[in-house]
Amino acid sequence: MRLRLDAEQRAFADSLRAVLAASDTPRAVRDWSRGEHTGGRALWRRIARAGVFELAIPEAFEGVGPHPVELAVAFVELGRHAVPGPLVETVTAAALLTDPGPAKRLLPSLATGAVMATVAVDGSYALDGDAAGVRLRLAPDGLYLAPGHGPVRASLDPARRLTALTPGGELLAPSPPGAQALTLARLVTAAQALGVGLALLDRTVAHVRRRTQFGVPVGSFQAVRHRLADARIALGFARPLVLGAAVTLDPADVAAAKVTACEAAYATARTALQLHGALGYTAEHDLSLWLTKARALRTAWGGPEECRGVVLGGRAPRS
Repeated sequence: MRLRLDAEQRAFADSLRAVLAASDTPRAVRDWSRGEHTGGRALWRRIARAGVFELAIPEAFEGVGPHPVELAVAFVELGRHAVPGPLVETVTAAALLTDPGPAKRLLPSLATGAVMATVAVDGSYALDGDAAGVRLRLAPDGLYLAPGHGPVRASLDPARRLTALTPGGELLAPSPPGAQALTLARLVTAAQALGVGLALLDRTVAHVRRRTQFGVPVGSFQAVRHRLADARIALGFARPLVLGAAVTLDPADVAAAKVTACEAAYATARTALQLHGALGYTAEHDLSLWLTKARALRTAWGGPEECRGVVLGGRAPRS
């Protein structure tokens, strides 16, 4: 299996990274947490112009996909920059909308970034239902277009705003490809978590190089270097699992990638918090934007126990 990105894929990652680096993402994240979506929507449109959402949508509906490997590459960068919004859910919606009628009506606007989508499974809360223009409810008897949403609920990650979707609505498909869509959701969540972990590691390395104690950089202490080396190794192990799962799209491979990437990101977050000291606990410090996301992604679209069950038992994700 080839796990090395080709020149075109690397150029795509570099281009998307440049777009995100030129944006004031931390400000957009904080505004999004308060329900102010202007900056986040502008960032979303720039991501769409870079071609990210087209990767999940077939050519027949103004996309270029599906391309799961390129989606994984993109979501690493989106996680690296802590981009807010229902990113995973929009990709999942594209995978669910396979019936030609609803697909022709809804997918083109998702491809261009004009509209965001969110998905709630079996009565769970939907992410950013107040910002999404397409709200899908995946129920045992089919896929519904929800007519509205309930009040926003607090989340561990303030930028992940949870809402209940209004019952009823238009039935879009009696038998949507729920298992396939959930597998894709886990894949891009794993890639996003990997990007979060890489950002936390980079920021922590930069911090311990600047911070001094006893007249020397903290990063020169052996204990600190060992913690950072452990984080780098864990993230390094996760990366080929994510790319390999993107190639196979096997539910067990994807579940293994998700638990490995999310656990690596979570462990890196704990290391980052410890090495930043009291500064890392403050919500005003940008580090918090990645710390809370690492914890939230760990349980999104299947927590560690559920994913390990899929790996050990070969069980497909629940639809």
